[in-house]
Amino acid sequence: MSRHLPMVDLPQHLYLISVLHRLDDPTTLYPQLFAARHALTPYLGYYYLVSGLNWLLPLEMANRVFLSAYVVGLPLSLGFLLRSLGRPTWPALLALPFAYGDSFNWGFINYCAALPLTLLCCGLFVRTLEDVPRRRRWALGLAACLVAVLLFHVQAFGFLAFGLPWLLLTTRVPEDASARGLMARLRPRMPALLGVVPGVALFLGWVVLRFGEPADIQPGVPWKAWGPTFSPQNLAWKGFEQNRAELFQVLANTFWDGSDRWALYAVGAVAAAGWAAGLLRPERAPGQGVVMRSRLMGLGLLALGLYFLLPFDIRGYVYYLNTRYAHLAAALLVATVPATLPAWRQPLRLAALACAMVLAVAMGRGYRDFSREAQAEWGPLVAATASRPRVMGLMFDPGSKVVRQPVFIHSAAVLARARGGVPNFTFASTPHSPLRYTGEEPPTFPSEWRPQQMDYARQGVWYDHFIVRGAPPSRVFGARLQSELAVVATPGKSSLVRRR
Repeated sequence: MSRHLPMVDLPQHLYLISVLHRLDDPTTLYPQLFAARHALTPYLGYYYLVSGLNWLLPLEMANRVFLSAYVVGLPLSLGFLLRSLGRPTWPALLALPFAYGDSFNWGFINYCAALPLTLLCCGLFVRTLEDVPRRRRWALGLAACLVAVLLFHVQAFGFLAFGLPWLLLTTRVPEDASARGLMARLRPRMPALLGVVPGVALFLGWVVLRFGEPADIQPGVPWKAWGPTFSPQNLAWKGFEQNRAELFQVLANTFWDGSDRWALYAVGAVAAAGWAAGLLRPERAPGQGVVMRSRLMGLGLLALGLYFLLPFDIRGYVYYLNTRYAHLAAALLVATVPATLPAWRQPLRLAALACAMVLAVAMGRGYRDFSREAQAEWGPLVAATASRPRVMGLMFDPGSKVVRQPVFIHSAAVLARARGGVPNFTFASTPHSPLRYTGEEPPTFPSEWRPQQMDYARQGVWYDHFIVRGAPPSRVFGARLQSELAVVATPGKSSLVRRR
């Protein structure tokens, strides 16, 4: 099992969870710098669930358990949706590769974890409409699941704002056969509509709190709004051609050698075979017309439309907005394989399982190689870090030899978490964090992506540790390296510099 996972934001997430779990620990700097943020934010689910697991398991293992539940949960929840729609469930296995890809690699764990819940919500909504004897039970499950989606990520909730109305309009309920008039048709749909009320009310409450705050508009400053929320200067767009060209890439862009795309090719081949089988020897669900059979395709096209039509960033609020919907669209669309004769399903099911094995081999090998690379670099640095450090990260080269993403950008958080200290940048400075700084934030340069902007005289004096990657420490610190600073470890591309 890989100890270190190649996810860009993961060190920051683990640091926040560590602080949340040890907020009163006097052997750390946490009580001096942080306090719980007692406010509703749509990102609490991941942090508090893993913090709870941390009472039973070491933090990194608790996080791996959570991520494993997400990866397994994606095809399982899709299978539940397929069964709810009266479709064959074996295509759910084809969605497994889409649990990875761009969003997973960047460490957008909150959003990724919301995807299985999103699919589960869709299935619960359909069952609340169609399953008359257990309608109330499904409605209660729908209400709880929709609240859970919001507590993980608002973008998944945003998809449901389109997906659930689509299912409402395209799903016939048993009472429709004898219903006369609008109220007679609306009455059996009321449990489903009431099931979404708690989630919608919670969302509206969050919107009022979030957007009721004065906007911090600072044009040109990273992670700040550049203008009013939906103004042209605050929205960053990608053109249609760029989105089209990047679609396949964001679905599988983990490793430099491209091995994670093997499973994607295999899934495409099996899906094509499934479509051919379904068209040659179709088996139609009784009582389902063209509209009912199009429900899943409609959900997939809605997600695909969000990928192409939404901006890339809403500065100061949401980043990587449209690209995150690529995985959801791919998972839904690959599952639209039509039903074929039962005798033809078993070979297709086995072929889908083979795709999962291809994925397991590629990801397992790549994750192992990255874990070795990260351990060779982070291990000696952690060993050379003193207790309760204040660590500044100067990542001139955050790249890896194994994975494409800049997975070493948050190395300072790795050292700070291991020794109960603080890095120069944490997600506690963002409004969706479960934590806040009790006083001023640690002094740092405008963006962790621009270490060349560090002003040592103003920003560096607060720190007692500096991790430098991709540049000689002598070039960064000059004469100070001989007088007040010393290099204590230099593994790989990184150097750890401490005050004498």
